[in-house]
Amino acid sequence: QVQLVESGGGLVQPGGSLTLSCVASGITFRDFDMGWSRRVPGKERELVADIEATGMITYRDSVKGRFTISRDNAANMVYLQMNSLTPEDTAVYYCNASRWTTRGLLGPYWGQGSQVTVSS
Repeated sequence: QVQLVESGGGLVQPGGSLTLSCVASGITFRDFDMGWSRRVPGKERELVADIEATGMITYRDSVKGRFTISRDNAANMVYLQMNSLTPEDTAVYYCNASRWTTRGLLGPYWGQGSQVTVSS
């Protein structure tokens, strides 16, 4: 059974920082592309950052230069370091995992989400 468990969310003031963590189980972690997405109530979920099994990284334009995604394959962990946070970053953040195989896409699998609130 695949499980993704996020942690590290919370309340932070504008300009502050938070680091989200996600631990995965039930998958061969090193073979999976890992990502962070977020959802604001009433809006579509949007991809924030993605780190592929190859190590290639992509970011949403609005977080470039502020957020950093990283992974630790030995620990089955993926992280999202968030700096210079603004109220527009307030959302529920979700960890996700997926992998292309010869049979097609495996996943995506999702965590339960972690609330990040940026407010003074």
